[in-house]
Amino acid sequence: MQTLILTLHIIVCVLLVILVLLQAGKEGMGVIFGGGNSSVFGSGGAGGILAKLTALMAVIFVITSISYTLVTSSRPSSQSTILDVKIEEPAAPRPAAPAPAAVPAAPAAPAEQKAPAAQ
Repeated sequence: MQTLILTLHIIVCVLLVILVLLQAGKEGMGVIFGGGNSSVFGSGGAGGILAKLTALMAVIFVITSISYTLVTSSRPSSQSTILDVKIEEPAAPRPAAPAPAAVPAAPAAPAEQKAPAAQ
């Protein structure tokens, strides 16, 4: 069911984009006073047909959006989500390892004795 709704939704999205792009834009202030009706579809333009198709596709778009949300959100409670996962508690801290036995230091070397300087 999800695949059918999603496929229909994508098709409606593409058609809605195409229908919006096919509609003629307003040409500025001349349109207000009745100018600018040089349209392929006649003096009335394609406003009636394209506007009705665009409105129909918009309604279908909203219906498929809501229905897809309802279908995907109604999942059985047996399925797990990330919110159901319990976080593991950290392990108890390990006792510090005993320090290795200190190696006795070597006895200090005797200081060198200087020979008396000959005069």
